[in-house]
Amino acid sequence: VQLQAFGGGLVQAGGSLRLSCAVSGRTFSDRYMAWFRQAPGKEREFVAAIARSGGNTYYANSVKGRFTIARDNAKNTLYLQMSSLKPEDTAVYYCAADRSIILSSIRTPGAYDYWGQGTQVTVSS
Repeated sequence: VQLQAFGGGLVQAGGSLRLSCAVSGRTFSDRYMAWFRQAPGKEREFVAAIARSGGNTYYANSVKGRFTIARDNAKNTLYLQMSSLKPEDTAVYYCAADRSIILSSIRTPGAYDYWGQGTQVTVSS
């Protein structure tokens, strides 16, 4: 399984961006998918996750109401729509995948076996 994240860039505070993560292989619909982010000097942190069918979604409190995670199983693609961006959202954003996740671990980076290369999001004030 290979993941490739793209769509990052430079945006002003209050603006929007949509990240995408293209996933190779035929098992995309069998996998939980998530977005994490890592700012310089900080640990990687959970942003959002989505269940296999897309029916259940999970968000970090810091992005709830501003970010929306979605998936298109027909296109093997994961999305993160980011709105009302803040300078503190600046980070490298990573997509991650795993076939089986215990819900109590869904926010834990170590629970995911597959990672994309990351895409930089910079929000200017």
